[in-house]
Amino acid sequence: MKQRLTILGSTGSIGTSTLDVVARHPDRYEVFALSAATQVDLMLAQCAQFRPRYAVMASGAHARLLAERLKQNDLPTQVLQAPDALETIASHEQVDAVMGAIVGAAGLAPCLAAARAGKRLLLANKEALVVGGEVFMRAVREGGATLLPIDSEHSAIFQSLPEDPTTWGRRVDHVVLTASGGPFRTRDPAGLRDVTPDEACAHPNFSMGRKISVDSATMMNKALEVIEAHWLFGLAPEQIKVVIHPQQIIHSMVQFRDASIIAQLGTPDMRVPIACGLAWPERVESGAATLDFTSLAALTFEPADAARFPGLHLSWQALAAAPGTTAVLNAANEVAVDAFLQGRIRFDQIHALNLATLEAVLPSNPDSLQALLALDAQARARARQLVQRFN
Repeated sequence: MKQRLTILGSTGSIGTSTLDVVARHPDRYEVFALSAATQVDLMLAQCAQFRPRYAVMASGAHARLLAERLKQNDLPTQVLQAPDALETIASHEQVDAVMGAIVGAAGLAPCLAAARAGKRLLLANKEALVVGGEVFMRAVREGGATLLPIDSEHSAIFQSLPEDPTTWGRRVDHVVLTASGGPFRTRDPAGLRDVTPDEACAHPNFSMGRKISVDSATMMNKALEVIEAHWLFGLAPEQIKVVIHPQQIIHSMVQFRDASIIAQLGTPDMRVPIACGLAWPERVESGAATLDFTSLAALTFEPADAARFPGLHLSWQALAAAPGTTAVLNAANEVAVDAFLQGRIRFDQIHALNLATLEAVLPSNPDSLQALLALDAQARARARQLVQRFN
């Protein structure tokens, strides 16, 4: 029987890579629903190829345009426009698995809906855990969902850990998240104030969206991944370490108490962790190139420089602070990155804005989706006010 999939964020890099893997296995997977923000043309092409039952667009205008285009092309996909449409396609009784690939806090509500409905949840939206924290993990437990990480680093840790989570406490010493270092790994920190958005979006190994690319350049993506690893694997903050590995061949590692290390290696291609999540515990062909050890150059490792990447170290500080602080950090960073991409603040002011927002917004242990969304809105509003100070 085919596995029926909902793909949240189908026109982004993770969504298109997921559909690439799905297309390689028509006997195993069937696309039930897709969602996107604004890319009507690409969504139309995806509907033509995969014939989903439902499609959701972020705005009513884009949804209406897609519906017209579908009708013109005699395609049967139904466009949903209700405010809770994302939650509907994530929790639908006919859906077996959900790929959560919406960027940012906007992905929290539908991923929560999938968790509460007990779905197989392939989580590429790190903000669901960074913002959701215990609320999200409680939904996974109570809903009986299967949570599978899709970020290459967390997938690597998942694949390297013992299968029985009850043994991790006595067997695992710590985990090591690897990071490419982004486009400014060797750049003098004093010169980062003049970085342009195009420079910040030029990732050395991956083609990604602009927000994620900027996060990679500041290493805030790794800060969010530290927080995500804390919740995914039940690790204490001090059990999560980060090392710069420019070649991105080792995707992450687990060090055990006997000093042995298990790592997951492969070419830097997101189709590998996607295929792993789709088929787990089986393995299917992903379309990625295999690793040729005879042609590899040296694998190198460097410490994560706090002067060049101060944002990375906010992760451990936020985890040690009051519950909800990580949600404030995520909201501040989304506002800061958007302001940088619009030319309203400098690259080196992203970190300053994040710090200022953390100091200005004091969370009060949010214990529900509504409380989390209210805290997110409060932090965003304060961050937007603070942006004015940098002009």
